Amino acid sequence: MQFDDRLATVLRMRAGSDAVLRTQFRQLLDLLGSRAPAASNGLRAEGYARLGELMAQLPQEDQSRILRQPGLRLRNREIVAFLAAGEAKPAAAAMATARLDEDDWLALIPDLPIAARGFLRHRRDLPARVKRQLAELGVVDMVLPDPGLAPTRPEADLPGEPRQGGSSEGIGALLRRIEAFRETRKSLTAAETETRQPAPLAKFDFATDARGSVVWASDAVAPLAVGLRLAAPRAGELVTRGPRASARLAARQPLAGEPVTIDAAPMLSGDWLCDAVPLFDAITGGFTGYRGRLSRPAPPVAPAANDAGEADAMRQVLHELRTPVGAIQGFAEIIQQQLFGPAPHEYRAHAAAIAVDAAKLLAGFDEVDRMAKLESGAAGLAAGNSDLHEATQDTIRRLQGVLRPRGATLELAAKEGPFLVALERAETLALVWRLLASVAGAMAPGETITVRLDRKAERIRMRMPIPDVLADLEGQDRDPPRRSAVSAGMFGPKFTFRLAQAEARAAGGELRFRKDRVTMYVPALTEADESHSAQEGQAKG
Repeated sequence: MQFDDRLATVLRMRAGSDAVLRTQFRQLLDLLGSRAPAASNGLRAEGYARLGELMAQLPQEDQSRILRQPGLRLRNREIVAFLAAGEAKPAAAAMATARLDEDDWLALIPDLPIAARGFLRHRRDLPARVKRQLAELGVVDMVLPDPGLAPTRPEADLPGEPRQGGSSEGIGALLRRIEAFRETRKSLTAAETETRQPAPLAKFDFATDARGSVVWASDAVAPLAVGLRLAAPRAGELVTRGPRASARLAARQPLAGEPVTIDAAPMLSGDWLCDAVPLFDAITGGFTGYRGRLSRPAPPVAPAANDAGEADAMRQVLHELRTPVGAIQGFAEIIQQQLFGPAPHEYRAHAAAIAVDAAKLLAGFDEVDRMAKLESGAAGLAAGNSDLHEATQDTIRRLQGVLRPRGATLELAAKEGPFLVALERAETLALVWRLLASVAGAMAPGETITVRLDRKAERIRMRMPIPDVLADLEGQDRDPPRRSAVSAGMFGPKFTFRLAQAEARAAGGELRFRKDRVTMYVPALTEADESHSAQEGQAKG
């Protein structure tokens, strides 16, 4: 019987009782602890995943007892590293029973957890080079130094105390030995902290099987990551993620920057961003798993010096609100699309309505966040080159479809152009839409409003009358009732005009209200600016 067959047979064993769990645990240790395992990478990865599950189910005392049983020999460096990263009692037993070559010990010890290295100090059968390596890393036995012996480190010498030949007697000598021990431990700990600080893990690659369990990972984290239910539609106990990511995994769709939190070994624990793509068999077309990368999120950007306290607080509130609303939207989409099973039509209809409302709320949060950033100076508008006249024409054309059934009309009258502004077209369209959509939504049936554009020197002026229902909008305590489905935002025209004011100021202009009229001024591109922009465009072409 070949090794592969034995490992596959053990993995197929049904664990119906504690006795079977212990038996399977012992057998996996025997097979995976072989010096040169002949199993395939996938089968070995499945074995490690099952071993991790058993370690989560069996008490530490049972694991330690099995690891210390006569005849069990751990001769594979990979499994020793896997066990050393686990709970304290099994890790101590593994350090006591492992039988590795000198080269394997020398390669393994620097990567062991500090606690696992400490367990090795009780071994008296380690090669001399391994013991020297442990001493260099600051792993020594917990005994008091004898002042009668020449200390191996200068830190053990006490100032003003001559070395004595022979053992000392009395309380004073014992106190000196205790003080020397404390000073030695302090210096060793400080030296190890300075010289052995591992670089934080910023990213690693992984691959999963069809069930979503990790079967391969980058070398540095393979013993820790293999077995995690990282890409399963229902995450394991050690992995936390949002409902949107779970829904995409259930539908076998790619992930792009999805937040994931892992609560496992210190190297893996914390917040990650997951990018992964599904894999399918080239012949059968069957789903075979995911391959992707986990990377740490970028550190938060320090707030700008002129970021006002109120704006900061508002953005923090918005961050706290987005999380539950995003979760509600994700669960609603799961029900609507029946990703986890059939759902009645009535529930799906409710879920669709909830998803729409959540999307509107998130869009509204984006508007509030944009206004907070613009008013505090934390953000600005994207610079570019666009035509305000063309943006206004395009917006009026889009609004005519809503106004025509009511007999209302928006007209454009322009003179003394051109009307080029130093903004990207998307920014210009957004600014014009806020103004015209708010006005169009309040127009009465049969009403006609003329939008006038003109240019004086280096400023472009846009002015228009506003409907009676919006008259004296600045002096009103609340927004007027809405007349139409067309709207520039979910918070009403008063908020929308305030956001437009912030955008106009960010563009270097201003927005004014005069009871029944609104006027906007924005800087125009000068002739030098226009020619420079044209030259840039030709150079890019």
